[in-house]
Amino acid sequence: MKRLYLWLAAGLLPFLWGCNSREEPSGPGGWLKGDTGEKFNTVAGQLRGFDATMVEVGYRYQELYWAGRDGNWDYAQYQREKIGTTLKNGFERRPKRKASGEHFMDFVLPEMEKAIKARDSVLFKEKFEMMTVNCNACHTMEKVPYFTVKQPLERQSPIRFR
Repeated sequence: MKRLYLWLAAGLLPFLWGCNSREEPSGPGGWLKGDTGEKFNTVAGQLRGFDATMVEVGYRYQELYWAGRDGNWDYAQYQREKIGTTLKNGFERRPKRKASGEHFMDFVLPEMEKAIKARDSVLFKEKFEMMTVNCNACHTMEKVPYFTVKQPLERQSPIRFR
């Protein structure tokens, strides 16, 4: 057993030492520079804050709306799931935003899922309106009430149901 630990230590030490040393620029075009920590910080900056999360949620919100209007329930479910994943990832990057989004994650998205699984256009419309109200409530809690969400008027995406 001692030998196994020695072999592991011998194999890991050079790796760990290399992780903290200066490395050559990497990535296409050599844009990642510095040691591993600096590179991680650069990549984290590229992921940005919650604004990038909201751009994706906004796109998926529109797609969800049109999927429900079309009765494309599988696509609606896909978008609902992606909204949840996108918000979860955003809360991981910006934990200060999580408290405002808990009701949305724990109540609003599950209610939307019920409407989608029921394949009920009337219920979907009701839950989508509830979702919109809750989007705006969250924006108010986050002190950005000027980010007003409304149901889409025109389809932006080329995706259509049959």
